[in-house]
Amino acid sequence: MSAAKPVVDYSLYLVTGRELLPPGKDYLESLEESIKGGVSLVQIREKNTDTGEFLRIAQDSKAICHKYNVPILINDRIDIALAIGADGVHIGQTDMPVDIARRLLPPNAIIGMTCNTVEHVKKAVQDGVDYVGLGPVWATQTKKVAHPVVGVRGIGELLTALEGSDVKAVAIAGIKSTNVLHCLHGSVSPSGRSLDGVAVVSDIVASTDPLNAARKIANIVNTFKASTNAPVFSLSPSPYVVDTFKQGVGVFLSAVKKFSPLVHQITNNVVTTQSANATLALGASPIMATAPEEMADLSKAAGALLVNFGTIQNLDGMLASGFNYNQNRKPVVFDPVGVGATQYRRTSAALLLNAWQPTVIKGNAAELGALANSTEVQAKGVDSVGSGFADPAAFVRNLARKERAIIVLTGVQDYVSDGTTVVRLSNGQAYLGEITGSGCMVGTAVATFCAGASTLASSERSAETPEDAKLVRGDMLVAAVGGVLAITIASEFAAARPDVKGSGTFLPAFIDELGALTPEKLAAHAKIEIL
Repeated sequence: MSAAKPVVDYSLYLVTGRELLPPGKDYLESLEESIKGGVSLVQIREKNTDTGEFLRIAQDSKAICHKYNVPILINDRIDIALAIGADGVHIGQTDMPVDIARRLLPPNAIIGMTCNTVEHVKKAVQDGVDYVGLGPVWATQTKKVAHPVVGVRGIGELLTALEGSDVKAVAIAGIKSTNVLHCLHGSVSPSGRSLDGVAVVSDIVASTDPLNAARKIANIVNTFKASTNAPVFSLSPSPYVVDTFKQGVGVFLSAVKKFSPLVHQITNNVVTTQSANATLALGASPIMATAPEEMADLSKAAGALLVNFGTIQNLDGMLASGFNYNQNRKPVVFDPVGVGATQYRRTSAALLLNAWQPTVIKGNAAELGALANSTEVQAKGVDSVGSGFADPAAFVRNLARKERAIIVLTGVQDYVSDGTTVVRLSNGQAYLGEITGSGCMVGTAVATFCAGASTLASSERSAETPEDAKLVRGDMLVAAVGGVLAITIASEFAAARPDVKGSGTFLPAFIDELGALTPEKLAAHAKIEIL
């Protein structure tokens, strides 16, 4: 082995698997094309090959890797690593202990270990590994795993155990070009520790064009890593001021009325009519579609997606919808209605959040508490029980960091956070609690404002807007605040009308007042505090 430990770029870590090669594709040819496409580290894995053949494959692989200055690791077999002078080894939880491997290998050898739990990570750090492979992120056909799927959201917890160390981290299992961005974006610890790279097998090895398969993933990874120090959601000046929000929500309401964006809603059947009417009143166009087969086309046409799983029907459609909207970089609003009420709801929410990345998560205290595994607030069906969180501002800030999404906590006062800024909104009227679906209509309004922001950002006609309006274009935090304010301020106008005598007359008046909202009304009546 070389005298100094090589500097390793973990961005795109290829794990080989010759059994996955497409018919007629030569292994060494595929390997070289993959490296030319952007693979930065290679692990040779040969689980069912005798020693002689493994040695030959490893030698030939090393020649190609070192031709391009790419380090090569050997899976498990320290004897093979020593025989060919590999740059290091990757070992699993049931393979040779790290301390023995370290004694056998030269001091400059790279040692990586697969870790599936926080305890695994802590032990690996203690043992002095150079990197850990965290997962499985998703189920995979390329390797039977002894541990349950961790999921994208579970990777963040594993990353927490690395804080304070120099140990690098890559995500493993089921990663491909269509989900790698979600994996990178969602796999972040609350303090901001992110992945150093991703390990990929079949999406490259099984491709007939490994050069472009690798290039596609490498471009995503490198772009993400280059932007990790930039604001994730905000295109507005920082720090925020109240006028930023008042101005921004007006810009987005005007965009909704001007462009009438399509707002795709998968929502519970109790509130379909109210949600459609609220969307129309604000100036957008609703479509309620649930078939998985429609999602690819709709995600290209619509300005935003709302997934409200109050009656948890068409889970396949929900999975397909978020995935396709992520692929088309469109806002996704998730409203996990009653998520804490049953185990099935909690399991379904986890399934969705591990399949795609929401832009905004909206819920009451019980719903968001269930997502955060908090015991402060209890659920009674779709409602919250108790006095709420002791520190709601800290709660929404921390949950936004954990979920990498804008969080909207609804209640007597509403809290919105992007993980840094927390906004408290104090508008609203008691009648909202006396009609069915008012909370769901908040999700609709948030999705509508997000659609307005998204459409404005992508429209060539947005060049006509003033320079000050461009400051908040595309800002999902402002859009989320706008959606909440639209519902709560309209409710105040409706309740003050002389024709409103109770909840029965309130609902139609409320829809009327949603339609009568203007940027000036929102700015004049919004009760906004930045905490």
